[in-house]
Amino acid sequence: METALPSLAIIGGTGKEGAGLALRWAHKGYPVIIGSRDAERAAQKAAELNAQLGIQSVRGMVNAEAAAAAQIIVLSVPYTAHAETIAAIKAAAQGKLLIDVTVPINAADYRTVYVPEGKSACVEAQALLGDSVKVVAAFQNVSAVHLKKLDHNIDCDVLVCGDDADAKAQVIALIEAIGMRGIDAGALMNAVAVEALTPVLLYINGRYKVKGAGIRITGLPLSDHA
Repeated sequence: METALPSLAIIGGTGKEGAGLALRWAHKGYPVIIGSRDAERAAQKAAELNAQLGIQSVRGMVNAEAAAAAQIIVLSVPYTAHAETIAAIKAAAQGKLLIDVTVPINAADYRTVYVPEGKSACVEAQALLGDSVKVVAAFQNVSAVHLKKLDHNIDCDVLVCGDDADAKAQVIALIEAIGMRGIDAGALMNAVAVEALTPVLLYINGRYKVKGAGIRITGLPLSDHA
């Protein structure tokens, strides 16, 4: 008997990165809920994704309802909305796995690394949510340019940081489900370095006139990455 795939709430799913992840997972059969502060915007984005997929597998809800309805939560919001969004979903997130995609960005200089007071958005999320939520950092270095094209092979590894081994394994399985390689990159505090890579990649995009620069971990046999 096949095990049912877990339901995923993409908080910030109306944005480019969140919508790209939602599209990829829904395409692979995962039940997906788009979360937004605005229920109408969430429903509209869900309808757009369903039209692109040709199936009705994506729903839209306000953030707190989406978080409550799903088994796994994916947080993909601008850093300026990070703490406020966490406060809105905190109660619904208790006892669940939360994948934080957020990157602290200095809007005035987005191609230079910005380290927030709490060292990392993901570390701040863990502190705000409490120990019963398993926070894992992932997808910070994957461009939405690649995610939104279902026929496009994403030539990028995904670094995964967290303090719970089982939670990281679940996230790596979700990464592999959409055609990428998940790499266990250690403790949640290591997300400081992972998040800091994003402004570096944005600088590379501009300097070399490319779209969606990513990362590859070399010297690692495919069988040993999990």
